[in-house]
Amino acid sequence: MSFQSIVGQERVKQMLQTSIRTDKVSHAYIFTGPSGSGRREMAKAFAMAMYCKVLPDDACGECLDCRKVEHGNHPDLHWVKPDGASIKIEQIRELQKQFAYRSTASGLKMYVLESADRMTTQAANSLLKFLEEPASHVVAVLITDNGQALLPTIRSRAQWVPFLPMARNRMKELLLAEGQSPLLVQAAVHLAAGPEAAREMIQGNGFAEIRNLVIQLARESLSRLPSALLLSQQKLTKGELSDKIGLWLDMLILWLKDMVQLGTGHQQELVFSDQLDWMAREALSRPPVHWITCLEQAVETQKRLRFNANPQLTLEHILIQLKGV
Repeated sequence: MSFQSIVGQERVKQMLQTSIRTDKVSHAYIFTGPSGSGRREMAKAFAMAMYCKVLPDDACGECLDCRKVEHGNHPDLHWVKPDGASIKIEQIRELQKQFAYRSTASGLKMYVLESADRMTTQAANSLLKFLEEPASHVVAVLITDNGQALLPTIRSRAQWVPFLPMARNRMKELLLAEGQSPLLVQAAVHLAAGPEAAREMIQGNGFAEIRNLVIQLARESLSRLPSALLLSQQKLTKGELSDKIGLWLDMLILWLKDMVQLGTGHQQELVFSDQLDWMAREALSRPPVHWITCLEQAVETQKRLRFNANPQLTLEHILIQLKGV
């Protein structure tokens, strides 16, 4: 893993490489941005570049230190992930204990906190004390989906490094060049922030099946609602795809955005372009406000499911809404 091996995030790479080359590395960084935008890979590349004995501002991937970071056994690099639902105070105390010892020949100690916004209050306060008294050769990287969720006092003591989603067209080019399915790529680049995440999505179990199920349930809802309600129960709420309800809703929202476009006379960048004929007919059979209302309802359904609403009832409601009865 090196900076050069990471696709995209050029501004972040340039900033980190310049800081290493000019010996102006901050004592703490917050890598904030959407999941899949390359934050974890960048943290690993940053660590490898910091410890590399060959290159001045990147990782050679060959020296002993690079290989130790790559394999997760460098003695001076500590990677902390949530223990269950959160990062607990015991984990931060163990980190502080490890940092009380002198570093090895590298002279640098580094720690990375994944999902840093999931620290308990006690853990965050303990970390704050750590950050308030930075040792001269300690570097921290806090990875988070939402940097604003961290304590203001932690944010003020770290350098903010925003990660932006890669442009969809660029992601699409990369994935199509790999030979990925064009129809699956078109959906994945709307749901992922970077090519790695999109690739994992496409190759993961059930992605293609969920796309087909969105089409099937949409068609059934518009023509044979009782059949759609039964199918959604068999496949989604009580079937083998019950753990993919969130993905199904994400994909349904993309389908509804297509319907809004078609209903208003547009056909640019359709996700479900292979279904254009019947979708265009259905889109024009109802006023655009119908599809906009359905889209709003689907987004609201996502929120309700996050707060443990009954999946079967919420999905039935959105299918009934599609029909417009």
